[in-house]
Amino acid sequence: MEYKPTVEELLAKARKPAEAANKMHKFYKGKMQTMPRCVIRDTSDFAIWYTPGVAEPCLAIKADRDKVYDYTNKWNTVAVISDGTRVLGLGDIGPEAGMPVMEGKALLFKYLGGVDAVPICLDTKDPDEIIKTVKLLQPSFGGINLEDIANPKCFYILDRLRAEARIPVWHDDQQGTATVTLAGLINALKIVGKKKEDVTIAAIGSGAANIAILRLLFAEGFKKSNTVVIDSKSILYPGRKDLEAQQKENPYKWDLCLTTNAEKRSGGMADALKGVDVCISLAKSGPGVILPEWIKGMNKDAIVFVCANPIPEIWPLEAKEAGARIVATGRSDFPNQVNNSIGFPAIFRGTLDVRAKTITDEMCLAAAHELAKCAEDRGINEDSIAPTMGEWEAFIREAVAVGLKAQEQGIAGIKATREELTRQAETIIKNARESASLMMKEGLIAPYHEE
Repeated sequence: MEYKPTVEELLAKARKPAEAANKMHKFYKGKMQTMPRCVIRDTSDFAIWYTPGVAEPCLAIKADRDKVYDYTNKWNTVAVISDGTRVLGLGDIGPEAGMPVMEGKALLFKYLGGVDAVPICLDTKDPDEIIKTVKLLQPSFGGINLEDIANPKCFYILDRLRAEARIPVWHDDQQGTATVTLAGLINALKIVGKKKEDVTIAAIGSGAANIAILRLLFAEGFKKSNTVVIDSKSILYPGRKDLEAQQKENPYKWDLCLTTNAEKRSGGMADALKGVDVCISLAKSGPGVILPEWIKGMNKDAIVFVCANPIPEIWPLEAKEAGARIVATGRSDFPNQVNNSIGFPAIFRGTLDVRAKTITDEMCLAAAHELAKCAEDRGINEDSIAPTMGEWEAFIREAVAVGLKAQEQGIAGIKATREELTRQAETIIKNARESASLMMKEGLIAPYHEE
């Protein structure tokens, strides 16, 4: 008989990374640093890298602004920008408190995608000030990753910047979450033998992540009429007068009221889940947010994505016992991790490698399909529907798919073949991983020992 861990044991396991985090963050005093990428044979080389020699590339860039990509690291540098208003499951904790998360994001960018990322936490909550700041920073960066910005202003900020910025801007909580969720769902549907055009979906939570997920699912061919969305109050439908009154502040949510839920369901979470094929939940941290009896009310071979941080809305084992066939979470210590980390590093790698002007939904769809194919090629099952962070070859394939799609759409600044993109992504990502390993081996990154 399989041993079933208690809730206390599961919570204790979930707390272990947090227990180590304070000690290790303090020991290393942060996670990122600046390192040279050029040769320094002796101090005379500074006459090349700085004055007087540096004047020559400056003048070349003045004559042709695009040469900044050839003569500086702009081509490979992304700013991770946040105002600290929606950090993980912690809410509005402020820009300073958000810095460890942004540094962590920069670490994943580098190790998984070979992208140099700089964490920038802004001391403003004003969306127009954030937009202005990002536009002012454009000369220094090849792309912008918006992070942990509260809903609904995150939609306004992203839409404005995608339209007005001259470098690619994306919001990982929206587009990254959507891409990886779609990748996992593509393979989950293959396993249960259901079609995207036919399945019914309950989206639990109507924040930035779920709204973006639904936008990408609808672009993929999932039907709005087969989708039910629920927020913290009740199911979304045209009779929600509170949302009608707030439609100017959150038009995205009101649009879902008008375009989804063809059955005109009303009620709570149990009503939303009754008789559906797929649950996609990015609600509040659990456990106990979704009850086993509600999972029992779903259709046969139910697919359940419970991705709240840091604890899923229902323990995967409970969901399975209640009848779910496939369960995914955002955590690495359960099967089927559906996490942005397998998306954004490679999507930016592919975007930067072709100097794409923006990151389109079609590029996200290409990334999702390539991720799904990567997992399918090595074999998928009920406990393995998407690649893991350890499958580094998947990042190369994903980056290539994104770069090719950008060229196909006519938004790439440079042309490259599949072979050229593969070679470049492999070289850059391998360099990042091996550099970290070498620094640890040589003691340049100090080993950490438990006290």
